[in-house]
Amino acid sequence: MSAPARIRGAMAVAALAGSALLLVAGPASASAGKGVLFHDGGTIRTVVVSAPVPGGGTDPFYSVTNGVDGQLGIAGVAPGDGPYHGGSWEIFTVTFNGGVTPYLLTSDEAVFTAEAAGDVTVSRNAAADFRCPVQP
Repeated sequence: MSAPARIRGAMAVAALAGSALLLVAGPASASAGKGVLFHDGGTIRTVVVSAPVPGGGTDPFYSVTNGVDGQLGIAGVAPGDGPYHGGSWEIFTVTFNGGVTPYLLTSDEAVFTAEAAGDVTVSRNAAADFRCPVQP
């Protein structure tokens, strides 16, 4: 076998081995991240390894679409709360209404107060439900 043929063969084996490694390692490393959410005026941590559960969420989660800088997602419950179900998030979209200057919302109670005042509209988004655990 000539030297160029041996080099091409070695390159093909290396490419195949590299592709196999990416197939094994890629899915495990591509979906993990860390984050912070608001809960009852404070923050809680999360390891973001979310899995979709469309229409299957039980723990309320509020996603503010047009909030101020620094606005985080809002967990309605967390570990230690009676109704916490392990982070099976029921997603609600929160949008500040036209003519309202957005302000920071840090709890589900703040969302309820803003909705009652007519400052925000809250909509259920069942297609976005997901599972992701949190830590106090």
